[in-house]
Amino acid sequence: MVSKKPVPSILVAVYLFLFRDGQVLMLRRHNTGYEDGSYSVIAGHVERDERITQALVREALEEAGVRLYEEDIRFLHVMQRTNPDGLIYVDFFFAAERWQGEVLNREPSKCDDLRWFRLTDLPENTIPYVREVLMNHWVNQSSFSEYGWGTLYQR
Repeated sequence: MVSKKPVPSILVAVYLFLFRDGQVLMLRRHNTGYEDGSYSVIAGHVERDERITQALVREALEEAGVRLYEEDIRFLHVMQRTNPDGLIYVDFFFAAERWQGEVLNREPSKCDDLRWFRLTDLPENTIPYVREVLMNHWVNQSSFSEYGWGTLYQR
């Protein structure tokens, strides 16, 4: 009998750092079942048959009520990470400094705080891998990392 190797399952997510006046927009997760009480940024899963940049534009509108244009976003970083629950992700991080509309909490059932923070004064309860990308991109200009396997690889 031939044994079958399990096919790896990788989830894809997008993250958006909105920057204004030297600050980044952060959202505190609430009632989601994942990292509740911690700060992150606009983020979400890429849906089936959806381009990564489309997902980013969709999430910005859904979560913060802002309209992005693909030409106004720039790629920052890609991370492969594993969660304590065993799920493996490939995360794409982008930044934007221009958008249309006023930033507002469009998902109050999933977010109980939305505000701007200086990179030098991020909340202590920022999700660790989000903090890692913010710090490493701006300090080291790294574009790739692996996170959650016990060591951090950056390049």
